[in-house]
Amino acid sequence: MKAQFWSFDVIFAMIIFGSALIILTFVWVNVSSQYNLVYSFGLQTMQAQLQSLQGRIIGTGYPSDWNSVANITNTGTWNNISIGLGNGNGMLSQSKIMTLMAMTNYGPSEYQATKPLLGVGYDWYISINYSNVSLTMGLYPYTRNPYAVQVARQSDVLNGVPVKMQIILWTNKSFGVS
Repeated sequence: MKAQFWSFDVIFAMIIFGSALIILTFVWVNVSSQYNLVYSFGLQTMQAQLQSLQGRIIGTGYPSDWNSVANITNTGTWNNISIGLGNGNGMLSQSKIMTLMAMTNYGPSEYQATKPLLGVGYDWYISINYSNVSLTMGLYPYTRNPYAVQVARQSDVLNGVPVKMQIILWTNKSFGVS
């Protein structure tokens, strides 16, 4: 009976099964490492854009009175501007914040047009909070099933009042492995 169990058929089947298992393991490790590499590179790009946006947002933008140049309902007037929310005195400008809020809330195509003005390729969301007031602009990521989210927090001053600003870059798309 023992001789029949360890026949060439069983040994051959075990070799095929073991080989398939080894090949599957090799493929799994290879794909997993490629995915991790692409995901890591995508996150690094997102972090770099977030740091750039964080510095840009407290600046005055270009031109420094971009909020009076940009017509909220006409994206054609948005050419050659760069958005910054600062007023040049180390504080945030309420009129620039309100203009950006109006630009992003006017419609989906206007929101998309603000990305290059902010220097980002990802979706964005900014909230400014003080006392019982919360000013928000952009698309809130957590209701849109985000794939990756990067958050920066900073303190600023608006109308002489300290405020907390939260800047979020996010995407609900894969970084490249599909």
